[in-house]
Amino acid sequence: MSTPRLLLAYLRARPLTTLLTVLLVALGLATVVVVTLVTRQAEARLVRDAAGVDLVVGAKGSPLQLVLAGVWHLDVPPGNVPLESLAALRANRLVASAIPLSLGDSFRGFRIVGTEPGYLALHGATLARGRVFEAPMQAVVGARVAAETGLGPGARFVGTHGLAPGGPEHGDAPYEVVGVLAPTGGVVDRLVLTPLESIWLTHEGEPSDEAERRILEAEREITLVLVRYASPIAAATLPRAINASERLQAASPAFESARLLRLVGVGVDGLRAFGALVLAIAALSVFVALFQALSDRRRELALMRLLGASPARLFGLLLAEGLALTAIGVVLGLAIGHGAVEAAGRWLALRGEWTLTGLDFDTIEWAYAAGALALGGVAALVPAWLAARTPLAAALPDA
Repeated sequence: MSTPRLLLAYLRARPLTTLLTVLLVALGLATVVVVTLVTRQAEARLVRDAAGVDLVVGAKGSPLQLVLAGVWHLDVPPGNVPLESLAALRANRLVASAIPLSLGDSFRGFRIVGTEPGYLALHGATLARGRVFEAPMQAVVGARVAAETGLGPGARFVGTHGLAPGGPEHGDAPYEVVGVLAPTGGVVDRLVLTPLESIWLTHEGEPSDEAERRILEAEREITLVLVRYASPIAAATLPRAINASERLQAASPAFESARLLRLVGVGVDGLRAFGALVLAIAALSVFVALFQALSDRRRELALMRLLGASPARLFGLLLAEGLALTAIGVVLGLAIGHGAVEAAGRWLALRGEWTLTGLDFDTIEWAYAAGALALGGVAALVPAWLAARTPLAAALPDA
């Protein structure tokens, strides 16, 4: 009988042991694969959305909160800052560009962001339909917003106060959609973009006279400013100067994202350690399964020796069985890991959160698979070596 047919027969002979060993290998590898894919895609998303932003300037508070709110739109901002802060930043020779953002309203859970057309260029966003906003109360919607709400050029809607669904509506200040953005895979896909004046008009209403209008204009605020440095020296001096002011603080997206990843990294390392532990248990299971199989097949192996099988053949047979068990678990683990990430990505997409895909493949997964196979091979060495030393006398009935 050929080696593949013998292996298949051996695996079928002990179905529960085979299933348990395969599942242990699959669970351990799937855990490591899921952690790798999620962290890799999350890091790539953080870097992509923060590209071109050297500094976020906003109200005093938590720097991480400021970056989460201004760059990735995952948190509420700490407050507002005077509009004149924008002019002061633009007048600073260390600032190459300053893009203002005004936050506070939303539409069906998607944030309405008051800004300027430069924000589109910052994220490399292009129009799929329509045009860029040119006047107050005009809006350009991201690809995901358009897909989930049905908004398109010519449509009208009203925003709700607050960054979560269910707030009071600004029914007297409707927006008109003038453009829809092409998908970017970034944060802009889930935003509604409009001029800064739209946010002010929505909250100020119609002033009763000229004096009230001037007072409202003098008190206008923005939420934060996305700054790009004009020279490398700005990184050393500009944040310190801004943080010395009474109302403003500066936060670096690069620094805060690194800090965030360090905080999350503790849990990530724990999950990786759990996956490694499960793989080690799987290797022990391979060893136990083969050692028990060796005991059960002692006479059978001796008969094979009598029929001409060499010790090397028996060694290779047990080793191949261990590798086969591990290989099946590896294939199943990769499938489970990628499938779990894809399922999580689709669930998050329904909630309007970050996108994940299980179709991505990291080259380090080859190393994980090879490491799992190596563990299985090492676990099979001792049973394989004992199989090769099976005495011919074991084939005798009295043995």
